[in-house]
Amino acid sequence: MTKIERPDDVPGAFQAAWNAHDMAALGALFDAEATFVNRFGHYVRGIPGIVALHEPIHKTIYRDSTLENELIDVAHIAEGAAIIHFWSRLAAGAAHPAGPHMVDTLILAVLTQQDGAWRIRALENVTLANPRTGEAILRG
Repeated sequence: MTKIERPDDVPGAFQAAWNAHDMAALGALFDAEATFVNRFGHYVRGIPGIVALHEPIHKTIYRDSTLENELIDVAHIAEGAAIIHFWSRLAAGAAHPAGPHMVDTLILAVLTQQDGAWRIRALENVTLANPRTGEAILRG
């Protein structure tokens, strides 16, 4: 199981699991009761649901994708609880029906510390988009 020693380590650990297309490693980042909302508003609860949401896309349209994550901030809200925000740039490859392209998202995650390790308790991913047209945009 992946041990996250500090909240700051989550974006890198998420990126590494995604880029390896290792769904067991991705699932290991989450608390057993975690919730996940993807960039399309699909909500799942629990590690099996989170893994099941990601396995099919990593075998098909995102099999050649990569993420590049960048921590924005960490807010410790109580002993053993923190909120983090990080940017995530998805580079979809040729396997995607739309072909190679990039999508930027902003991720908010609530973390809890258990037995000396941090785990994601809730994560929500939002696509950056033009509010007038709905067209996805890339940041800076």
